[in-house]
Amino acid sequence: MQAQKLDYTDEVAEATGEIYRRLGGQYTPEHWKTLAPYIYEINRLKKEKNAVILAHNYMTPDIFYGVGDITGDSLKLAQEAAKTDADIIIQCGVHFMAETSKILCPDKKVIIPDMEAGCSLAESITAEDIRALKAKHPGVPVVSYVNTSADVKAETDVCCTSSNAVKIVEALGREGHDTVIMTPDRFLAQNVAAQTNVNIIYWEGVCIVHERFTAGDVREIRKQHKGAVVLAHPECPPEVMEEADYAGSTSQMDNYIKKHQPETAVLMTECSMSDNIAASNPDVHMIGTCQLCPYMKRISLPKILKSLQTEGPEVRIDPDMAIRARRSVERMLELS
Repeated sequence: MQAQKLDYTDEVAEATGEIYRRLGGQYTPEHWKTLAPYIYEINRLKKEKNAVILAHNYMTPDIFYGVGDITGDSLKLAQEAAKTDADIIIQCGVHFMAETSKILCPDKKVIIPDMEAGCSLAESITAEDIRALKAKHPGVPVVSYVNTSADVKAETDVCCTSSNAVKIVEALGREGHDTVIMTPDRFLAQNVAAQTNVNIIYWEGVCIVHERFTAGDVREIRKQHKGAVVLAHPECPPEVMEEADYAGSTSQMDNYIKKHQPETAVLMTECSMSDNIAASNPDVHMIGTCQLCPYMKRISLPKILKSLQTEGPEVRIDPDMAIRARRSVERMLELS
């Protein structure tokens, strides 16, 4: 898609000045002049159309701080969007996140700027796979990560996030289930298994970002940056988690940095999150790992602007499927 040409005017400079003061260390003045007109126009148009923009932690800072109204992890975005009186939701993230927003906000128009913004985890399993697992292991509850499609959620007993996965599995254990099925991320399942006595049958899906990290990466970082605090996402391999100082979801890592303010920190997760945390924690030296998600990076300011202008592409879910998928999310909220 050819980007619309917008001018950097005095009005644009004034309207985006505060944002640039926060992000000035990450963008040159020349680069900022190409971004600011889009930020200005997007923020103007979303007010006109009563739209709210959800920006995931892995969005680049120009999106996260420039146009994001609600920021955070995928579940928080959908939950907070449901509380707004917006008519339109623009999902700046990947497709399963937009589906989750539609599941929790059925009466709102949900738009994703690029329909090709997928997810290796969500694409690693289908509803048919879940049905086959249930047939093979009758009576064993299926716990699916929120990083799954709506049809998978509809076949799932209870969803989980990376922050509450252990709590969900333990709750099922207290209900008398000595075994659960976890899909689709095998590393998340293995990391949960290390923290519970409940037996876990796992699927073989992986995140193409987090699977790349190794224990050797952590050791090399410690050699180069003495005293650095290493934080790892539970989608990383177990050996990475063992080497890290702290393990947690995107929101948990963000909260850890805000609370503890380490002198130097490294996140074993998508690189843009380090940039976003750095902008909010100027006293913390954030070392980027430069592992980028190609799906997340399909979302850009020009695409966001076009999606607002055209009010598309719209994410639609079969109403019956959405009701079933919502039950698995609500069950998660009940157990956690």
